[in-house]
Amino acid sequence: MSNAVKTPWHLWVVGAVSLLINAFPVADFTLTNLQNEFWLSPLNDAQRSFILGAPLWSDVSWALGGFGAFVGSLLLLMRSRHAVTAFIVSIIGLAGSTLYQHILNGETTRQLFQNVALFVTLTIWVIMLALLFYARAMKAKGVLR
Repeated sequence: MSNAVKTPWHLWVVGAVSLLINAFPVADFTLTNLQNEFWLSPLNDAQRSFILGAPLWSDVSWALGGFGAFVGSLLLLMRSRHAVTAFIVSIIGLAGSTLYQHILNGETTRQLFQNVALFVTLTIWVIMLALLFYARAMKAKGVLR
């Protein structure tokens, strides 16, 4: 008799969808920091200046947020309990990015990106908290090892 917990179907759905969603911040961070012209072409000069002129700690936060979320999704698909830790790292990075964009530079962010940046950030918070709670629940049920 095996004590192995069967993987619920929804783990594969949540893991795959979150992996696709979380591939975007990895691509965004990488292409922005490589200053890829195609990627940056929709931005005006002021927007480019703001994004490319961010301090190192903000870029590190952005990287932790994006790569942490992507790794967390991979670990979720691998049924690793470390997915929880990766999502926590991602949320710490998201907190740093939110601090830079909306608290320390809120007026500039609103002027450059209107309310779109705020709505995007709020959506990311909801998704990341949901992924963290989901991963914790799967770990508690023994699905993640």
